[in-house]
Amino acid sequence: MQFISPTKGALSFDAMFDEIVAYVEEEPGAAYKLIIGSDSQAREDAVAFVSAVVIHRQGKGARYFYQRRTQRRISSLRQKIFYETSLSLGLASRLAERMSENGYARLNVEIHLDVGPNGETRELIREIVGMVTGSGFDAKIKPDSYGASKVADKYTK
Repeated sequence: MQFISPTKGALSFDAMFDEIVAYVEEEPGAAYKLIIGSDSQAREDAVAFVSAVVIHRQGKGARYFYQRRTQRRISSLRQKIFYETSLSLGLASRLAERMSENGYARLNVEIHLDVGPNGETRELIREIVGMVTGSGFDAKIKPDSYGASKVADKYTK
């Protein structure tokens, strides 16, 4: 499945990884976060899921990539949030493995979740955050989960 870069267009996973490394190598002394977030939007007969990968040079900008997929309609909010989280976890695991193989294990990986203390998802926070932290990643929820609530959300429409 391809990733889309707003500036580079369609990229394979390997090409996206190379773009992330090139961005880090531009300023190797800067502080970075690698952020993964997923969001979804229901349609009449299907759900659009978007996963975003953001490499954030703290205080100095970011680059991002996203992939979009469509699945059959999921009516349960709980099931949809768990599926979003599993997409992010799968992508984060794949990226973390590749980073450690290539000497970039120092990059902090965060998973941004589409849950928060306000609204219907507040009941799911504990389970979803536990799922992420139990997998070895940092978890951020709304309002701090801009990887999911801003970047991925932008491409679900």
